Amino acid sequence: MELPVELIGAIENIMENVPTNRLATLVSDISKRYREGKLFINDKYLATYDEIIAYIVYRMPATYGAIFTALNCIKEVYRDFHPKSLLDVGAGPGTAMWAATSVWHDIDHITLLEKDENMINIGKRLSSNSHYDSIKNSKWLKIDLNGSFDIPKHDIVIASYSIGELDTNVQQKLIKKLWEYTNDILILIEPGTTYGFSCIKMARETMLSLGAHIIAPCPHDNVCLIKDNDWCHFSSRIPRSSIHMKVKKGKLSYEDEKFSYICVSKKNSQYDKKQNYKTSADKERPHNIGFMHKRRT
Repeated sequence: MELPVELIGAIENIMENVPTNRLATLVSDISKRYREGKLFINDKYLATYDEIIAYIVYRMPATYGAIFTALNCIKEVYRDFHPKSLLDVGAGPGTAMWAATSVWHDIDHITLLEKDENMINIGKRLSSNSHYDSIKNSKWLKIDLNGSFDIPKHDIVIASYSIGELDTNVQQKLIKKLWEYTNDILILIEPGTTYGFSCIKMARETMLSLGAHIIAPCPHDNVCLIKDNDWCHFSSRIPRSSIHMKVKKGKLSYEDEKFSYICVSKKNSQYDKKQNYKTSADKERPHNIGFMHKRRT
């Protein structure tokens, strides 16, 4: 599982003027701040342009791997889906956009919602290096998910690594709003942690109450049987580049990104989900396809 070649080149371009040692220091500071829950002014974990570049260098490969893995699994079971439009919610640098166009090549209209002006500007710089006109011509909107906004419907709506950063009451309101903006499928992806899964589980219940039909990863629309002290997550293995290893000070040539996700549709498809999942489970799956992990005690 690797980033698209043109995205790798774009990331290398934006980091040209930031020394590797400084990137490593910024990565360390960002990680510590995030773990401690410390925010800067205006509820930001990333305060400067250089910090956003450092974040992209060390986190974008992993989040891309997780999103691509989830979308690829969705495509595997939702086989006759040919989306034309994508809404990327809480887009960051546009990671979900890059992953989605790698899975569904016919997407020709993309809208991204992001509140940080620096992140939008860097996302546009990355987009300009793409081979896809849909990415180059994507529409970036400066929108805070905590506020009100109105967006036309899109075939795919994705909120990746963004729902969990909001208050619980805001999460539910946003999910209902995103459901209104969905033509076909709504996808939520969060870190593969107990809290990340709790956000996914809550969203699952909310979307089912709105009449949604689950596409993946659950093979049913019934109540989730996983208890509150447990969680399910999946894994995507990504290779580390030399610069990635330097800024993260890692020794392994790869890392495993754990994530939880849910995909629902407005359509009650007639395919046999149980049979599809049985077929998938019977295959020998490499790390970059994704598989469920049970909590170890």
